Amino acid sequence: YAIFIYIFLYAPIALIASFSFNAGRYAMDWQGFSLDWYGKAFTNPIIIKALVTSLIIAGCTSIIATTVGTLCALGLERMTGWLRQLFDALIYIAIMVPGVVIGISTLIAFVTVFDTVNPTLEAIGMARLQMGLWTVIAAHVLFNLAVVVLIIRARLAGMDRSLVEASEDLYATPLATFRQVVLPALTPSILAGLLLSFTFSFEDFIIAFFVAGPNTTLPIYVFSSIRRGVTPEINAIGTTVLLTSLALLVLAQFL
Repeated sequence: YAIFIYIFLYAPIALIASFSFNAGRYAMDWQGFSLDWYGKAFTNPIIIKALVTSLIIAGCTSIIATTVGTLCALGLERMTGWLRQLFDALIYIAIMVPGVVIGISTLIAFVTVFDTVNPTLEAIGMARLQMGLWTVIAAHVLFNLAVVVLIIRARLAGMDRSLVEASEDLYATPLATFRQVVLPALTPSILAGLLLSFTFSFEDFIIAFFVAGPNTTLPIYVFSSIRRGVTPEINAIGTTVLLTSLALLVLAQFL
């Protein structure tokens, strides 16, 4: 049964990867082995622009989510009582909520804020707020922040508190204790959270589809292209994204 389940899960992915090396123009019509579609994909200026957009969004999202998530995890670790339980519940809800709900809710929130603020901005001669890269980054941070907090807190829960107490007994300041004891112990989990948030943001389609505005990320480009039919070029892009995501996930798990 386990073998059957793994075949069911991974056979379609293997099929896409194998047909990305197809010399023919049609995705499911094998005409021989070729790497031409990879060359065409990564010399296409539209694809390159979408790739750069995705990298910018994922990079900014991972940095913001990891920085704020680390501070949040440190604060929650020292919090007790019903307030901590409340924040724990909010963090788990942020992960459990489907992406389509996050996308719709953030879209409604941004539109409401824009309709309220833009008349004032126009009256004082400033540019109007509109959907763009920053709205995608904000929506992605909302989800990835919760992921980072859970990873950091898991590391904090297993950390030896006697090291912190020893540092305090040796008259180290709180900042020195954090810099010399806590931060080195958290570094692997911080890097893992950074890589995971980068991966989740880079490959996200649902949330970005709602709040990207005129910008096109790589997953949005792929979705728009397959509506006209799947080609080996799309398979090549999908295989590259898959391998990149897998590499980052394996690195995060190793850390």
